[in-house]
Amino acid sequence: MSVIESKRIARRRRHSASASARREQATGTLSPPVYFRWKAVLDRVWAVLLLAPGLPLIAFLVLLVRLTSRGPGVYRQIRVGRNGHKFMMYKIRTMRHDAEAASGPVWTRTALDPRITPLGQVVRKFHLDELPQLLNVVKGEMSLVGPRPERPEFVHVLAESIPGYLDRLAAPPGVTGLAQLNLPPDSDLNSVRCKLALDCEYIRRAGPWLDARLSLCTFLRVFKLPERWLLPLFGLRRNVVLPVILDGGPGLSDGNGNGDGSDHPPTTPANILHQAAAETTDGDGDGRHGHQRKDAHTRHAPVKPR
Repeated sequence: MSVIESKRIARRRRHSASASARREQATGTLSPPVYFRWKAVLDRVWAVLLLAPGLPLIAFLVLLVRLTSRGPGVYRQIRVGRNGHKFMMYKIRTMRHDAEAASGPVWTRTALDPRITPLGQVVRKFHLDELPQLLNVVKGEMSLVGPRPERPEFVHVLAESIPGYLDRLAAPPGVTGLAQLNLPPDSDLNSVRCKLALDCEYIRRAGPWLDARLSLCTFLRVFKLPERWLLPLFGLRRNVVLPVILDGGPGLSDGNGNGDGSDHPPTTPANILHQAAAETTDGDGDGRHGHQRKDAHTRHAPVKPR
């Protein structure tokens, strides 16, 4: 065998090994129950039934958006689905069409976001911007209930910053979910850790009864019934206790995912990496602080009903 052929074989082996490692990393270590094998069929059936009354409402909202602001009525964005597969997610556009032209990928702030249009404020208030995602469910890219799909730009940095983050990719992403009902939108690493604990709890305990309660609670939430009543009524209230909660760093909240982000710069992938670096060097400044080791326990953070 020639030297050139030996190098080619070695390159192929390295490429195969790296591809296998990427697949293993994308799937994580959490094993979903058998329920997920036939859950996709139920999701598609329900999505088709919901689209019957939903399509006229979606068309009406798209028309209103086109009449009140410049740009398309339906907003399309790449998200990460099960096992790391990317897909195009659909939403009713609630922001200016050039909202991220200058900043790049940014998490929506929980405080009043100046990028959201006046009509978008109303649409978001009643969660009507999520209706087009029923098309994603019909296509098999999403589920009615599951972890919220994240953008690939954020998945990359969050997987590096939070141990076990890729476990949430073991199940299809959902339009609603246990984490979405209990916690506000992500604003920093602590809020992501809290949601990760609830996402993993859902994947481990998923079943028809849990899905039915989450779906009904989401439906009643559209009518603005207080969540402090709905969640305990359906047995869905959760309190996530993180072993380690640090103060400081850009965009940090109070540890419960309740930061409003109004006093901090927009949360971008670069800011997340900066925050993670600040946390790992907090205390002794040499990058060997115990936070990284302790942070591994957030994968199994206690989740208590309340």
